[in-house]
Amino acid sequence: MSDRDVNIRVLLVDDQELFRRGVKMVLSADDSLELEEVDDGDKAVAAVEQNPPDVVLLDVRMPGRSGVDVCAAIKEISPSTGIIMLTASDEETDLYESIKSGASGYLLKDGSTYDQVAEAVRLVASGQSLISPSMATKLLDEFVSMTKSPSPAASLTARELQVLRQVAHGQSNREIAEALFISENTVKNHIRNMLEKLQMKSRMEAAMFAVRSNLLDDQR
Repeated sequence: MSDRDVNIRVLLVDDQELFRRGVKMVLSADDSLELEEVDDGDKAVAAVEQNPPDVVLLDVRMPGRSGVDVCAAIKEISPSTGIIMLTASDEETDLYESIKSGASGYLLKDGSTYDQVAEAVRLVASGQSLISPSMATKLLDEFVSMTKSPSPAASLTARELQVLRQVAHGQSNREIAEALFISENTVKNHIRNMLEKLQMKSRMEAAMFAVRSNLLDDQR
């Protein structure tokens, strides 16, 4: 079964009706994507409480509740839901706070086509992370400049370290399972335990930690 044979439930959260209409037009053309849309953060949280989606497309700056706050709230309700910040903001603070709140992706509206948004949804639904290229350097710089270090990697088991390095190299759960000769469910368990020990909310944040801690210099 291909990825497009599996229905992916998507919640689009944006206060701009014209933008929602454009995204809806493209996503609705793909039978594997089921779309629901709301126009503010409170409605988004309520929708996730009622029926957690697979992926949320979330604007950072909206009237009322901020996207960063909504992102954190959604991850508390449904940790397995992937969140892509889809925004016009290229501010480092918004980027960093979004990742800290559990976002799996950060795309700029001005630099992403609707088709790229659809592909991003499928990638995040499969357990991967992504970020607009123009923001990647900013994210790395932000992590390098941090003075407060996360929990030490010494708390991880040898297998969790292996999984962390694979995550940092951009491998999906399936690819990690094949590389380490374990099941995808075992990979998911290792990632969940790893994030808990590191006190992190997303695999992207863990990947940046691995880079900053020079863990990629070790053998995978």
